[in-house]
Amino acid sequence: MDLTKADPKGLIRESYRIEGITAAECRSIFMDWALSLPLDADTRPVVLHLLATYGGDKTHPMTAVLQAALEPAAVKDPSGPKRRGGRAARFADR
Repeated sequence: MDLTKADPKGLIRESYRIEGITAAECRSIFMDWALSLPLDADTRPVVLHLLATYGGDKTHPMTAVLQAALEPAAVKDPSGPKRRGGRAARFADR
């Protein structure tokens, strides 16, 4: 994969060059990077490529952000408890 396609604005590359960058700043940069990708882009292979290219520094906060981007999103259990508010909650046990 071409780095100019993976990181078109060079945001991820530059984040690794910023000395003393924080995790919060890396998350903000990552969000800007993600928004610059095409809507139909599959981000997983792109993130893997960025990690292979820049992620050698395991202590850098951007490495942690990129690794977190690979984790599946938390999905709520549809069979779990439901919140009932208003009148339905007050009269549920009668």
